[in-house]
Amino acid sequence: MPATSIVPTPPRLRNKTNRHLRRRDVPPEVLASPEFAKYYNALFNAYGPQHWWPGRTRFEVIVGAILTQNTSWTNVERAIVELRREKALSPKTLERVPLAHLARLIRSSGYFRQKARKLKAFVHFLRVEYGGSLDKLFATPTAELRQQLLRVHGIGPETADSILLYAGRHPVFVVDAYTRRILERHNLAHGRHSYEEIQQLFEQNLPSNAPLFNEYHALIVHTGKHFCRKRDPDCQHCALYSFLPSPEEARP
Repeated sequence: MPATSIVPTPPRLRNKTNRHLRRRDVPPEVLASPEFAKYYNALFNAYGPQHWWPGRTRFEVIVGAILTQNTSWTNVERAIVELRREKALSPKTLERVPLAHLARLIRSSGYFRQKARKLKAFVHFLRVEYGGSLDKLFATPTAELRQQLLRVHGIGPETADSILLYAGRHPVFVVDAYTRRILERHNLAHGRHSYEEIQQLFEQNLPSNAPLFNEYHALIVHTGKHFCRKRDPDCQHCALYSFLPSPEEARP
């Protein structure tokens, strides 16, 4: 999918400092496409920093990224509390926990037997390929590591990119159902576009900057959950309302 062809314009970022997206983290040419600049600025000015990803450690972020597949974050939090109570939130301990017991611990996350196998597959991969070291894992070049993660049982593009961005601070843009829904409703994408094509739309129109990608995606999730809902969207109270296409421009 080609990048949007629009003349660049200067960004408007808030002066407010936050631990995820500070001015010193973002290059001067941040938000090279005005289409993506106005969307980001509208969201950030309306909702502020989202403090993503919730997690005490990098490994906890990885576990959360796997468990959040097809469920709400509230269910994932309950599962992580159980894992923490069992002191099973490290690669070594998680690999030692019997599979059936692990499944019971993460029952609240749904599809718990499948997700238990996925967690086991990841920690096995981490030990075999990187000696259990997250430092070595995330020192691997982004493209190479992404392909390795995609070969691990149960890790698809969205989960792999969440691990890369939120746990490893690699500059990849995470695409989820909220991202696709917002873009489609604003005529910036359509149903035929693949995950990678939508990802490229962001990555080709923005500087390659992990803190920026982090905050942008978190703001999209906030918008999708509270305003751009699948059913009964609250468009009039959404920060992106003024950017919606007119009825004549909207796709069927």
